[in-house]
Amino acid sequence: MPATKGSIVPASYASVVPATKGSKQPDKLKFKKGFYMTKEKSRALLMLILSMVIFGTVGIFRRWIPLPSGLLSFSRGVIGAAVLCVPALITRKKSEPGVIKKNLPLLLVSGALIGVNWILLFEAYNHTTVSVATLCYYMAPVFIIAASPIVLREKLTLKKICCLLAAVFGMLLVSGVFGDTAGASLQGVLFGLGAAALYASVILINKKLTDVPAATRTVIQIGTAALAVLPYVLLTDGLDYSVLDGRGVALLLLMGAVHSGVAYLLYFGALPHLSAQTAAIFSYIDPVVALMLSAVLLHENMGLLGVIGAALILGAALISEIEIKFKKNKNNA
Repeated sequence: MPATKGSIVPASYASVVPATKGSKQPDKLKFKKGFYMTKEKSRALLMLILSMVIFGTVGIFRRWIPLPSGLLSFSRGVIGAAVLCVPALITRKKSEPGVIKKNLPLLLVSGALIGVNWILLFEAYNHTTVSVATLCYYMAPVFIIAASPIVLREKLTLKKICCLLAAVFGMLLVSGVFGDTAGASLQGVLFGLGAAALYASVILINKKLTDVPAATRTVIQIGTAALAVLPYVLLTDGLDYSVLDGRGVALLLLMGAVHSGVAYLLYFGALPHLSAQTAAIFSYIDPVVALMLSAVLLHENMGLLGVIGAALILGAALISEIEIKFKKNKNNA
C-alpha cells in the first residue's frame, strides 16, 4: 500500500513535508525531534516488513503440509512462479526483453542460489536442532555487512555495526542457544552457514538488478529455483503427492501463491530502494514472527529470554533505520 500521511507512525507524530519549489529533493516524512524518511523508502520498508512477516509463517504451514522438504520446496517454487506470471505480463514493458537479456545471467544465478539455499536450509534442520540451524542461517546479515562496503561500496557506520551486534545477540536469545543445544552437529552447522551465505549472495545480487521489474524478476528467479531443486527431489523422495488430502492441497496452493509468490514480489521489489545493511537487519523480523506464531498456534513457549531477544531484534531494526539530527543550541553557536 502506498505511503500516506501518517502511515509510518500515528498522525499526531508525523506530517508530510513537500519539497520546496525548485528543490530536487523527494518528499520526506518529517518526524518530530528530527526523524526523516523519504516516502519512497517508507513504502519499500513497508514492503520488506510485510514480506518478512509472510516468510515468518512458513514454519506453521510446514507443520500442516505432510510433504518431504525437497518436494515442498519444488512445489512452492512452481506454484509461486505460475502465480506471478500474471502481474509480470500485466506490467510488462516493450523494453523489457532487452533488460531481461542484459540481466539474464544474474537472474539465473540468483534463482539457482535460492533453490540450493532451500535445500541447504532444510538439510540443516535435518542434521541439527532448529535453534542452531536458525542461528546459523541468520548469520547472513553478518556476511552482507562484511561484503557491502566492497561489493556495493556502501558506508559501514558505527550505528549499523552496533545495531547488528544487538540483533545477533537477540537472535542468540531467541534461538535458545543459551539453553539445551543437544543434537547439534558440525554437518548441520555447515549446512546452515552455507544457506546463510547463499541468502546473503541473493540479496547482494538483487541490488544489481534495479532495471528488471520486480514481478518479472521474481518469476524468473523462483522458476529457476524450482528447476534447481528438481534434481534433488528426483534423487530423494520423487514427485509423490499421494499423502495430501484436500486440506493439504489447499494449504500447498496457498503457500506457493503467497509465500513464494506475493512475499518474494514484495521482498525483491523493496531491495533496490534500501541499503543491503538495512535489508539485512530487517530480515530478523522473519524469525521473530515465526517464534511468536509458534508460541500462539503451536503452544511452544518462547520464554523470558526469547521475549528479550525479540525486543532486541526489533529495536535494533528500528534504531538502525532512524536518523536523529541534533540541532545546535543557538546560545552555544
